[in-house]
Amino acid sequence: MSFKDNTISFPELIKLKRDGGQLNPAEISTFVHGVTSGDIQDSQIGAMLMAIWQKGMTDEETVALTREMMNSGEIFKWPKEWLVLDKHSTGGVGDKVSLPLAPALAACGCKVPMISGRGLAHTGGTLDKLESIQGFKVNQSVEQILEDVGCCIVGQTKNLVPADSVLYAIRDATSTVDSHPLIISSIISKKGAEGLSALVLDVKFGRAALYKDVDSARSLAQSLITVGNRLGVKTGAVLSRMDTPIGQSVGNAVEVCEALECLKGRGSDDLKELVTYLGGQLLWMCGHSCTVESGKKEIALKLENGEALKKFEAMLMAQGVSADVAHSLCSDGNDYFRHMKRAAHQTELEVPDNGAVLDIDGLALAEVLHKLGAGRSKSGEEIDHSVGAEILVKIGQQIQKGESWIRIHHNSPDLSAHYSKLQKVLVIGSRDEYKSASRVAEFIYPNKPNMS
Repeated sequence: MSFKDNTISFPELIKLKRDGGQLNPAEISTFVHGVTSGDIQDSQIGAMLMAIWQKGMTDEETVALTREMMNSGEIFKWPKEWLVLDKHSTGGVGDKVSLPLAPALAACGCKVPMISGRGLAHTGGTLDKLESIQGFKVNQSVEQILEDVGCCIVGQTKNLVPADSVLYAIRDATSTVDSHPLIISSIISKKGAEGLSALVLDVKFGRAALYKDVDSARSLAQSLITVGNRLGVKTGAVLSRMDTPIGQSVGNAVEVCEALECLKGRGSDDLKELVTYLGGQLLWMCGHSCTVESGKKEIALKLENGEALKKFEAMLMAQGVSADVAHSLCSDGNDYFRHMKRAAHQTELEVPDNGAVLDIDGLALAEVLHKLGAGRSKSGEEIDHSVGAEILVKIGQQIQKGESWIRIHHNSPDLSAHYSKLQKVLVIGSRDEYKSASRVAEFIYPNKPNMS
């Protein structure tokens, strides 16, 4: 049914929502079809998005919107015996979890068609990180790679949820990105089109997250879970803390290095915690593991025994990286910058006083790296993959005045304009003030699992 065949005009739909009315499924279908076909002007789409932002949507409206967006393009169909899994993060600093998680799940026999995005503002994008690797291509055929390797990390195609591509660009231009119904429909429509058996959402809260407090994050998570399950995707959510960077690196190339270390059974404890926790939840949710704990142990084993690393190497080759480069990156050594651009300068900053590391401000660090070229302010901007930071100390560690605490990778010759803000990233105090906290705060699922 075309837009012109409907009895209600699009201006009338805008007025209905603007005045606080509820759109029925047929009216929402009219809207999404008009968006995809181009029958509706951008100005009218913007007006509808602003009406949704102001008046909100009921659960029924949000489910209908998500379903129509999901059905606006291609929907993947997989063999019935496949366990098809994915993870979505709401974004943070140093979040390279997808890089070891996807191959670890594939090493467990699952299929992972991870359709990822690019970084915007202070948050990093998974595709940007992988494009640091010489030859890596994000525009690939998902079906063949899943058949051959078991996992892929690719960009959104024009055929997958085309309505979302149009709406997201206009949301960005009209300051309606933070609308709950629009966030939910954007995330779940893409994941629903992947034909998933199970989906886990990493909903972050804290200083460097979209949601600053746990209650706001929980509200979003519960809405995402409701819509995901209503559309037939087993959906759960993890609430995780996002004040300090994940792991010991922030940037694109440097985060690939840390992800490779994780895949080799090394690397930071908090990164391993998130990878094993999210992976364990997915293995339990899809029925592969009897309990979450057994799922976590299996993910940890695949990281330790090298099976996840082998899957990552195969994925690299399937996505355009030469066999020599893929093998070199995944060998036991760590000379990663043979195959990724290294910044012209590496500058280390010294600790100003003796004490214990109480905090590392992830948001402040990401903002500096953004200004140095690691991030983008608007979609489509070029970034510098070589810019980044290696954090040389850990939370709770006792440190001495004069020792190095961070190494900045940069191409601009002078860092002096950023010294003041960089020194505020590190918070030092008495060891008695230190309080440890797990990255994971809470797991939300309609039927809580057996944790033992």
